[in-house]
Amino acid sequence: MSELSVCRQCRREGIKLFLKGDRCFTDKCGVERRTYAPGQHGQASKKLSDYGLQLREKQKVKRIYGIKEKQFRKIFAEAERLKGITGDNLLLLLEKRLDNVIYRIGFARSRAEARKLVKQGHVLVNEERVNIPSYLLERGDKITIKEKSHKVPAIVESVEGAERRGLPAWLKLEKEKFLGEVMDWPTREQLTMPIQEQLIVELYSK
Repeated sequence: MSELSVCRQCRREGIKLFLKGDRCFTDKCGVERRTYAPGQHGQASKKLSDYGLQLREKQKVKRIYGIKEKQFRKIFAEAERLKGITGDNLLLLLEKRLDNVIYRIGFARSRAEARKLVKQGHVLVNEERVNIPSYLLERGDKITIKEKSHKVPAIVESVEGAERRGLPAWLKLEKEKFLGEVMDWPTREQLTMPIQEQLIVELYSK
C-alpha cells in the first residue's frame, strides 16, 4: 500500500491511526496537514445514519489493527463466546495478537511492519519461532528478535525510537537484549485510541 493511500485512511476516519510509524509523530502527518476527509467532497459536512456510524467504527478498528473482514468477523464471534463484555473482549483479542504486541513493544514502527517481521521469521516467542501475525499471546510470554536479525536497520531504528513513542505499562522492553515481555493485559481505560466498540457490537447484533 502506498504512503498516500495509508494517509488517506487516517483522513477518512478523522484521526491518526498510526499506520505510517514515525511519520505519524511529525508535522508531515497527513491528518495534521489536511484535517478533512479525502476526495472532491471531503470538506463538506455529512451526517451519517446510525448504521453509517456503526459501519464507520468497524472500518476504523479494522484499519487500526490491519484486519480484513473475514478475520474480523471470526474475532468478533470469539469475543461474543467469551465471558464478560463483548466490546471489551473484542479489543483485548486484537491487542493480544503477536503483530500488535510487536508494534506496541517497539520492535516495529507500525503494525504493517510488525506483520512483515513476523512472516519473515525474525520473531521468537518463548524462544520458538512464530511466523503467524494473528498468534495470540498470553501473560508471561517473552518475545525476542532472532539474534541474526539484531542488525536489521528497520528493527534497530524502531527500538531506538520506542521510548519516544511510548511503551504501554502492561509490556516490558529490554532494548539491549531485543527482549519484550507481556506483564499483563490492558484494562479498557488503558486503551486510549478513540474507539467506540459498542457501535460495532450493535452492528453485528442486527
